[in-house]
Amino acid sequence: MIGAMLRTAATGAAVIVWSLPAWATPTNDLLNALGVPQIVEIMREEGVEYGETLAVDMVPGGGTEGWTSTVDRIYDTERMLATVQEVFTDEFGDADVQTLLEFFTSETGQQIVSLELSARDAMREKEIEDAARAAFNDLDGTASEALSTISAFVNTNDLIEANLVGALNANYMFYLGLVDGGALRMSESEILTEVWSSEEETRADTREWVYAFLLMAYRPLADGVVEDYTELSATDAGRALNRALFAGFNKMYDDISYALGMATAREMPVQEL
Repeated sequence: MIGAMLRTAATGAAVIVWSLPAWATPTNDLLNALGVPQIVEIMREEGVEYGETLAVDMVPGGGTEGWTSTVDRIYDTERMLATVQEVFTDEFGDADVQTLLEFFTSETGQQIVSLELSARDAMREKEIEDAARAAFNDLDGTASEALSTISAFVNTNDLIEANLVGALNANYMFYLGLVDGGALRMSESEILTEVWSSEEETRADTREWVYAFLLMAYRPLADGVVEDYTELSATDAGRALNRALFAGFNKMYDDISYALGMATAREMPVQEL
């Protein structure tokens, strides 16, 4: 599940081993078992690459040494991880952490985490991502058993809508950063209109990416494992986990997107949109 958090900061406005704190807690142990420190590191690498693309698209003259340093500071893994941890702990509350720890520290649970991390890292390569998307599109609309199994997992965890909301919110924060930084003159309603104008396109891209990722990541799993994982996701503890993870990563991406907007604004002339 953790790897299926969409690359929010790299999918919207762009088109316009780390250790947890020593004071271990059950929720920290759960985040560690889920591979959150590792996924944050991968997300940083995605973000730095995105910063290079953003410079080409929106920064006059392209990326400079100063821009590269700014992007490097924005994608600070320690701060990113701390944000996810803090929000996750608050949102998770007093849900049943032990049941989740037992699953994710088991051999099967660790295999799932390892496969997600490997797939997420592999999909940084455009050729691999394109191939994964093509594999999903070949199955889409068919009676594929593998697709049906993944669909049940996606629907149980509401992965399309949750990722879509995260992407749109991050895009809003990017625009807000541009406005607050003085690069754009837009009202809140104008920002919302601009962001929501991309909803249909973003939803389609989100759906394709999520299915492509999960089909590739979970393909090596033994029969029945994804079904068991889906059952766990449907429990109160599983729903608490899903809710807290999205809350943590969405907050992280919102902060990053706003900071990127502000940084981009410093490089742009003022304009009306």
